[in-house]
Amino acid sequence: MRLHPRPGTESGTRRLARQHPAALLGLLLCSTGGALAALALPAALGHTVDLLIAGGPVPWPGLLLCAALILAETAFDATAAVTGTTTTARLTASLRTRTAARVLAAEPRRALALPTGDLTARLTARTADAAAAPVTAAGAVSGVLLPLGAIAGLLLIDVWTAAALLLGAPLLVALLRAFTRRTADAGADYQRAQSLIAHRLTEALDGADTIRAARTGAREHRRVLEPLTALAEHGRRTWSVYGRAVGRSGLLLPLLMLLVLAVAGLRLGAGAIGVGDLVAASRYASLAVGIGALTGALGALARSRAAARSLDPLLALPPLPHRGLGPAPDAPGHLELRDVGVEQDGGRLLTGVDLTVPGGTSLAVVGRSGSGKSVLAAVAGRLLDPDTGSVLLDGVPMDGMEPDRLRREVAYAFARPALPGTTVEDTIAYGPWTASPEAVRDAARAARADGFLALLPYGYATPLADAPLSGGERQRLGLARAFAHPGRLMILDDALSSLDTVTEHHVRRALDARAGHCTRIVVAHRLSSAARADRVAWLEDGRIRATGRHEELWADPDYRAVFRTEATRAEGPAPAGNPAPAGNPAPAGNPAPAGNPAPADEAAPPENPAPSDDAAPAAGSAPTEIAAPASRTTVTPAAGAEAR
Repeated sequence: MRLHPRPGTESGTRRLARQHPAALLGLLLCSTGGALAALALPAALGHTVDLLIAGGPVPWPGLLLCAALILAETAFDATAAVTGTTTTARLTASLRTRTAARVLAAEPRRALALPTGDLTARLTARTADAAAAPVTAAGAVSGVLLPLGAIAGLLLIDVWTAAALLLGAPLLVALLRAFTRRTADAGADYQRAQSLIAHRLTEALDGADTIRAARTGAREHRRVLEPLTALAEHGRRTWSVYGRAVGRSGLLLPLLMLLVLAVAGLRLGAGAIGVGDLVAASRYASLAVGIGALTGALGALARSRAAARSLDPLLALPPLPHRGLGPAPDAPGHLELRDVGVEQDGGRLLTGVDLTVPGGTSLAVVGRSGSGKSVLAAVAGRLLDPDTGSVLLDGVPMDGMEPDRLRREVAYAFARPALPGTTVEDTIAYGPWTASPEAVRDAARAARADGFLALLPYGYATPLADAPLSGGERQRLGLARAFAHPGRLMILDDALSSLDTVTEHHVRRALDARAGHCTRIVVAHRLSSAARADRVAWLEDGRIRATGRHEELWADPDYRAVFRTEATRAEGPAPAGNPAPAGNPAPAGNPAPAGNPAPADEAAPPENPAPSDDAAPAAGSAPTEIAAPASRTTVTPAAGAEAR
C-alpha cells in the first residue's frame, strides 16, 4: 500500500510558519535590518570619501555613521543567527510531534505501510530538513534584498554603470534557476538512498540473533551498505551541481565586476561621477553579484522542499473515523463480526468472516500460518478497519466509537510486545490510564511475572535497561500490562507462545477468572489453549472453516492436522528416515465425548511437563497420536457459520 497526500493539503512551510510567528517576524526584521545596513554603508562611505578628498576638517559624523552601520549589520546578523537556530529547533520538535501523532492516530495498516527504517528516517532527518524551510525563507530576504538594493543604488549613482551590471543579470538568473532545480533532484535522490539504508539496517537489527546464528554477518553487512554506492553518487552529484554553479559564477561575476568598474571609470573620467561615487559603485556591484548567500539559501530551500514532500503522505494520513459514540454501559463485551473482509496489496487476507462471540466468553482462533489469525485479532479490537463488513461491540459499531473510549475497553497482548517506560513498573502501568501500584502488582501476579521481577536489583523500580529479559519474560510483562488495564474485551495475539507449560496454565486460569464480565479472544497455536476455550474459530485461507467447541471440531482430521503442523513447526522436522509412529489415530466421525474436555483449572500440570503438551491434548480429551488425514472429509459446519 502506497501513501498519497490528500488533494489540497496545505503547504508545510506556511503551516510551520504560523506556529512561531513572533520568532519568524523577529528573524525577518533582523535579516532586513542587516541588509539595509549593508546597503546604506556604501552610500555613507562614498559621501565620506568625497568629503575627505575635498579637504577641510575630518568628517567625524560620516566616519561615525560608517562605524555605526558596520556595528548594526554585525548585530543584526548575529541576532538573526541565534533566532534562526532556536526557531529551527522548536519547529523541528513541533513537526516531529505532529507527524508522529498523525502516524499514531491513523489506522496501523496505513501508518505502517512504509518500511520501519524509512519511517524512522522521515521522522528524524526529514523533519529537521523540512522544519528549516521557514527560517531559511525568512533569512533569504537579505539574499534577495541585497542584489535588488545594490542595483537600485547603482541606478541612483549612474544609469550607465547600472546598465553594465544589468547586462549580465539574465545569465545570473539562469545560473540560479539551474542550480536550484538540479540541487532539488539530487537532494531527493540522496534522501531516498538514506531511507533505504535505514530500512535495511532496521531489518538487520531486528534479526540480529538470526544473522548471528546463521553466520551471515558479512553478507548482511554488504546488503545493508550496498545502497552506499548510490548514496555516494547522489552526494557527488550534489557537490558537482554546487561546484559547477560556483565555477560558472566564479567566471561570470569577476567579468561583471570588471565591466561595471570599467564603465564607472569611464564615467569618472568624463566627470559624470566623483571618486566617492566610484567607491560606492564598486561596493554596490560587489553586493549585487555576491550571490553566495542566495545560492546557499536556495539550496537549503530545495532540500527542505524535498523533505517536506516525503512528509506529506504522513501528515495527510486521516485519523481513525468515529462518530463520537461510546460503548454501551455495563455490557459484558458481546462481539460481532459481520461479513468482514480485509484486502492488502491486491491480496485478500479475510473474506466474508461472520462471527459472534457472546459477552464474557472465550474464543480461541486457530489455523495454519497465514490463515489470517492475527488479522482477525486486529480487526476485532479495531487496530485495523475492515475493507468490507462491520465490527460491533455490545451492539455499537466500532468505527463509530471515539478512539479514547474504545481503547479503555479493549486490552491487547502480543507475541513481541513493545515495552515503553523507564522502569518495569512504568511498563506495566502504561496504557489508556496509568495503573496504580496495587493494580500493577496484581497484574504481575496474574501474568506470573512477580517471581522474576522479585529477583531484579530494584524489583519493580528496576530500569528496563538494567533488566535482561527473555522472550517469555517480555511476554509476561505484556500480559501484565493487559491485566492492569481491564476492559470488556481482551485480545491475546499469540501472547502465550513463549511461555512454558506451567506458566501458561496459571495465566489461563487468570484469564478464566474473568469469565462472565470480559470477553477473551486468544490466537492459539497450542492445543491446550483451544481445548480450554468456550468456542473455537477455525480459520483457513482467510475464511471461517468452522466454529464450535474444541471436542466437536476434533473429529475432523484436518482440524487435528492444524495442531500437528504447528507442533512440527515448533519442534523442527523429524530426522530423515525415522518418521514418528502413526499410533492409533482417532477415526473421523468419532469425536471425543463432550463430557471429557481438556483438564479443569484445578488440575495443575506437573512440575516438569513433557514438551508434547504443546502439540497434544491432555488425557481424557482426545487421542494424543494423530495420523495424517486420508481424505479431506468435512464433518463440521459450513464456512462462515456463526458461533452462537
